[in-house]
Amino acid sequence: MSLRDLVFKTRSYRRFEESQRIDLKVLEGLVDLARMSASAANRQPLKYLLYNTPEYCQKIFPSVAWAAYLKDWYGPAPGERPSAYVIILGDKSIAESFNFDPGIAAQSIMLGATEAGFGGCMIASIKREALRNDLRIPEKFEIVLILALGKPAENIIIDEIRNDDVKYWRDDKQNHHVPKRPLDELILKI
Repeated sequence: MSLRDLVFKTRSYRRFEESQRIDLKVLEGLVDLARMSASAANRQPLKYLLYNTPEYCQKIFPSVAWAAYLKDWYGPAPGERPSAYVIILGDKSIAESFNFDPGIAAQSIMLGATEAGFGGCMIASIKREALRNDLRIPEKFEIVLILALGKPAENIIIDEIRNDDVKYWRDDKQNHHVPKRPLDELILKI
């Protein structure tokens, strides 16, 4: 798969084939992609928690908010939930600020997940204190992002943005539509 195809296929999936588990070695390989990605001042302050068991996935699920624009949808139903999570932490003993590192690392992981036949969603809307308590995450780590991963169980359609409306939505067949700005709007000629 070309890089272009990989990027175009890497979407924010929110429904999964929950029974399709992701092996721990696959998750470790995805974090290895993040490890080799750029880091501000090469500080490498990010740490990762990997979870792929049903028990831990059930424990993490309530700490995640799923889709702000879908007002009547509270997240994937049982059977459609993630089969793995990668929790990205910032080690405050290494750096006070994590700059762009979490986004770079998360995108590397998501591209790798797509290449491996999986998909996911980067989530920053997290009940951090509940998660910290449930997983016993030490205070020296800032909870930065959660990557929910699994075998995608939904169809995502890219639409051209209309009337400057960026809100994603679902049609009556449960296809997930994501508006994108056209390329000529993004490239400025000053």
